Amino acid sequence: MAHHEHHTPEQTDDVVESIVPLMPIVLPVAGGVLMFLLAFIAVFMA
Repeated sequence: MAHHEHHTPEQTDDVVESIVPLMPIVLPVAGGVLMFLLAFIAVFMA
């Protein structure tokens, strides 16, 4: 009675698996932006 669809690997597009190769670029850039923003806020508040 229950019909289960079987997905083959070529049919599935996982968002996480598509982002993982970009991590060595994305993480340092995001860290740099975050540090700049935190330093800007610290100088602005001082």
